[in-house]
Order: sequence, then structure tokens, then C-alpha cells
Amino acid sequence: MNLLAISINHHTAPVSLREAVHLSTEETRVFIDELKEKYFSEGFIISTCNRTELYGIPKEAGTSYLELEKFLVEKKAITNLTDEHFQKFFACSALNHLFKVIAGIDSMLIGDNQILGQVKESFQLAQEKQFAGFLVNRVFDSAIRVGKRAKTETTISDGAITVSYAAVQLIEKIFSNLSKKSALVIGMGETGKIAAQHLHDKHIGKLSITNRTIEKAEQIATEIDAQILPFERFKEHLADFDIIISATSSPNLILTKEEIKTMMKKRGNTATVLMDIALPRDIDPEARNIDNVFYNDIDSLNIIVEHNMKKRKDEIPKVQNIIMEELINFFGWYNSLEVAPTIKSLRDYYEEIRLAEVEGYKNKFTKEDQEKLELVTKRIINKLLHHPTTELRKVAEQGTNSTETATKIALVRDLFGIDNNNNFKE
Repeated sequence: MNLLAISINHHTAPVSLREAVHLSTEETRVFIDELKEKYFSEGFIISTCNRTELYGIPKEAGTSYLELEKFLVEKKAITNLTDEHFQKFFACSALNHLFKVIAGIDSMLIGDNQILGQVKESFQLAQEKQFAGFLVNRVFDSAIRVGKRAKTETTISDGAITVSYAAVQLIEKIFSNLSKKSALVIGMGETGKIAAQHLHDKHIGKLSITNRTIEKAEQIATEIDAQILPFERFKEHLADFDIIISATSSPNLILTKEEIKTMMKKRGNTATVLMDIALPRDIDPEARNIDNVFYNDIDSLNIIVEHNMKKRKDEIPKVQNIIMEELINFFGWYNSLEVAPTIKSLRDYYEEIRLAEVEGYKNKFTKEDQEKLELVTKRIINKLLHHPTTELRKVAEQGTNSTETATKIALVRDLFGIDNNNNFKE
């Protein structure tokens, strides 16, 4: 199977280069048109924040990895991207890599919950652009099955493995119904933004954010349907919130124990969750000693993250077993495409020989004996071909190496003279 693939990802390139080669949906559409015209008869493109990958069946046997790399580099006008920044895959290795990607074990965060959906979108775009043919559509089916099996048959995606998500998951254990709760996220850097997004995804009842730079807060608020509090006045509203997550880059504490005490008095001592996910800390850790305050800082959350990461890593062998099963299934199907014509040719060829021999001698038999001759000779041919037919099917079902399969098929055709029309002629 001549599936060719190149990948630039978090293993091979820094974030600056990964950002530079990232393709928007519209860019991907244009790239697909050009790949169809120049290089691939069918294929697809995956482009996420951590990887950009081109897969395809080359139109010509001589298509090289370097041509595809050059195509990507020139189209994105990047001067500092070299061959060393790319991984290259072919045939079985290309399929194995794709399966690892969609299962989440090749992600920067093992068990990435988003990658299955992202790869599905890539497949859908290829189909929409009529870039997915007979073979690639079968690749899609197998890959999606791998992704789904990894999620349902293992715990590779269970448990928070980022501090932001660990904070939100812990909040869920304290407040079972977030739809009736209000939350404030202080600081809209990457960590704070992700925490706010997780709260939004969990259908928090009321979400507010605050940030020193109001423009950044406004941009994020629109994306997650949040209200904005001016940074210089957010302390006046602390008592309005059941949940406070702080993630600023301040070198000093921004909330003291006394300020938390005052907040709790205004709230009538109603339970409050404080999640300090800043480094250095934003909230005085002494706040944990105030009644009805559930306080966690980045150290305690990191213990959760590390535990969950270990659990995910322990699941990798199970995912790899799923991948191997699906690779065998795929290549069993693919090899059958090559084996089936050979089996048919083998039987057709020997049926032709049988008919020629029967035709030459049938006049020496009575009509009744001619029918017996027909039956007996067919049985002889069936018995002679039973073993090679069975072995050919085994090759198709068990082999993941298409080159090895092709070699065995060629050997069978040669041994039995399938392609030699002069055999058995006197």
C-alpha cells in the first residue's frame, strides 16, 4: 500500500514553527486542491495546534517526501523549516502513526480528548473536497474505530492532566450542580483562559472574568459568554461568587486572608471554593484555615495531575494492542484485494485446462459417462486447488506487510503458471 505521509509536530519542532505551518480550514481547502492536482490521487490533511500532517496516495511512483516538504514550506513561506523538522511514514508505518494520533497516545497530553474530533473534521473535509477515494475512506473507517475503541475500552482519556482542568474537576466534586453556581476567573493568561473555558463547558450558572488588560478580557468573554469585571474593582464583588479561580502572573499575593474573611462574612459563611493555579501563588494559603473555604493551590492540583498522567501512561499498552488489532484487520482487508483476483485467476486457469482436456476425450465416453467425467474432473481440480487457495487466504488475513503479500502472490502465480498461456499445451 503506497500511503505516504509527512508530519511536523511537537516531537520535531518548537511551537513557533508549528504555528507557522498550521493550516486554517480555508487554507486546507486550497492545499487539497493543489495536492490533488500535483501529487496525490486521494488523501487528507490534519492540522491542529500541535501537528500538521499530509497523507496521500501518490499519482506517480517517484513522488518523494522532500517534494511534499518543499510544497508545504513554499506555500507557507517559511525559511527556517528543514527536513529535520519532519517525520516521514510509508504504508504500514503511516497507518500506525495515524492510529496513534487519533487514539491520543502521540499527543503532547496523552489521551487528548479533542484529537478524535479534530481528525474526524479532517476526514470530513477530505470527503467534502472529493479527496477521499476507495482506499482513504477505508482508512477513515479504521482510524475512527481505533479512536472510539481507545476511549471506550481503556481509560486513556480519563482524569484531568492539566492544572486548569484538575481545578474544575475538583470543583465538580464539591458542588455537584454547577448550573446553580457562580464563578470568577482572575487572570486571562493561557491557564486562566483554559479554566474559564472548562467552566463554560460544564455549564456554570454564571461566569465572570477579570484581567489587567481589558482588551484581552473582552475578546475571551465573547468566546465563552462571560461577564467582565474591571480588574481594579473585582475585590468589591468577591462575595457574589461561589467559585474563585486565580491565575495571574503577579509576583505578590492579590488576595489576603483578611480579604477572604471579609468576603465570607458578606456571604453569610456560605461554602466557597478557592482555586489558586498561579505560580507564584495569588491567594494567601492561610485561607484554607477559614471555615467553609475549600482552598487548593497548584501543588495539591499537581498531585492530582501526576496521578492521572501515570494512570494514562499505564493504559498505553492496551491502546497499542487495539492499534495492532486494527492494523491486522485493515491489512487483511487490503491484502484480500490482491489475493482475490489471484484465486479467481488460479481457478479460471485450471478450469480452462480441465475443459480443454474433457472436450478432447468426451467423445470416447457415453453421454451418461460424460456427466460422470465432468463431475470427477471438477472434484479433482477443487481438491488440487484447495490447499493453495486456503494458504492464499491466510496470507491475506494474517499479513500486515503488503510487500511480503505481493511477493507470495507473485510466487503462487509463477509456480502455477497462471500468467503463462503456453502451459499444459501440447
